Amino acid sequence: MTERIRNIAVGLIVRGEHVLAEEYPASDRHPRFLRAIGGGIDFGETAEEALRREFQEELDVELGEVAQLAVTENHFTLAGRRGHEIVHVFGIHCAALEGMPLDERRANGDSRSIVGWFRLDDLGEDALPFYPNGILEIARGLA
Repeated sequence: MTERIRNIAVGLIVRGEHVLAEEYPASDRHPRFLRAIGGGIDFGETAEEALRREFQEELDVELGEVAQLAVTENHFTLAGRRGHEIVHVFGIHCAALEGMPLDERRANGDSRSIVGWFRLDDLGEDALPFYPNGILEIARGLA
């Protein structure tokens, strides 16, 4: 596979000391981790359009207000493959998700991940990793 830079858009909802995120279970290729919800930006789409599409496809919800918070760069290796992402990070509002109970888990319609609320204090390099790189600090700034 050809190496490339991937542009993605992710959204953050922080409620008190919790952040809504996708949980990927441990496998023989990687340990358990969290990822901000979102996905790839298609050709001709703005980052905001991609974000709204991804939340519709993955969780069947419409986003309300969104505000771009940052653009970060993420270099990583997953399952032996190098990755490089330009990450458009948005603070988002979504009544359907903001009202979700803290202990509820929802299947992500686009992958094998589960979406739920996670305590910010339980996340980090020495705890449960939260990707893309730099997203935890941005989420903590919203708390």
